[in-house]
Amino acid sequence: MWYGESKVYFDGSHYIAIPHTTRFVKKKIKPPEELITVESSEDDTLEENTDVSSFATPTECNENNQNVENLPEKTQKIAKNTIKLTKKEYFEQLYCEFLNLSKKERMSKIVEMMLPYFEKLEYCENFVKANFERKQRNLICRRVRMSRKAYLARFNYFVTFTYDGNLHTESTFRKKLIQTLANFAVRKNWKYLGVWERAPETNRLHFHGLFNIPNGAMVGEIIEKKDYSYEKHDRIITLQNTYFNERFGRSDFKEIDEHENKLSNALTYLMKYIEKSGEKIVYSKKLYQYFISDILENDIVSTIGQEEKKVLLFDDFECIDEGVLMGKVSPEVIEQMRKCN
Repeated sequence: MWYGESKVYFDGSHYIAIPHTTRFVKKKIKPPEELITVESSEDDTLEENTDVSSFATPTECNENNQNVENLPEKTQKIAKNTIKLTKKEYFEQLYCEFLNLSKKERMSKIVEMMLPYFEKLEYCENFVKANFERKQRNLICRRVRMSRKAYLARFNYFVTFTYDGNLHTESTFRKKLIQTLANFAVRKNWKYLGVWERAPETNRLHFHGLFNIPNGAMVGEIIEKKDYSYEKHDRIITLQNTYFNERFGRSDFKEIDEHENKLSNALTYLMKYIEKSGEKIVYSKKLYQYFISDILENDIVSTIGQEEKKVLLFDDFECIDEGVLMGKVSPEVIEQMRKCN
């Protein structure tokens, strides 16, 4: 028995194949969601350069037991401004707003804010609980997708970029860095994934990423610099890149050794930030989760997973592309195989 056109991924320890299956999936037609009216503190009709911070918000007005009618005219506009949202969109807005709270406090706060839009407290609590479960499932899927892409890409550097206030603002740093990395992905075949993160004390924006930089494709020069580690409370030597230092501020390059589990440690580090901040993961092009291969019966250890729909492979299984034997699995052979997500 053999499996044709299977999707194969590496989980950090073993190669696992998902046999190809065909099934008809009926497209579900979702009914339109009900729109609710939510108060907003923004007013697009205000003149440009208006200092909104000097106006009282509706919350501040309620705390001071003031009526909206007694506020200045422009303040009344802000207090009375409303927007139309679905309940799901409003939940997403509140989830981001209370991201720094604990899960229990965040859930309680969201229920309190959304209660006016439900007939009963029970309905509101069930809605919020279901959406928390949805967010958790999505997070697990993001983590799985991220790890599969990382192990298949064979990253060789963990990099941190920090901007210099004399060179960039936060917005230009985001824009210029992503554009630069995208150019290198096309011109020099760089592969990368990363997340944006803010320093807990200074709130300064950083970019942490895993990079696959082919031999001869490095830009600038990697230089050693003496520095001080506040985490280790000791002097250390860091590897920095002259190209990125000149254009952005500071760069820290750390080589990844697969045999020392440094890739797994780096993935854990990045996953911590996507859970904490809710930031989206930045992926380069040509970063895939699977490669396609026919699987021979002799290369299968056993079936695994739910309903045993996956197969565990030997570490030296044969890679076959459309009937052509490509060789035993290795980074060089995988590079020649077809990829997919």
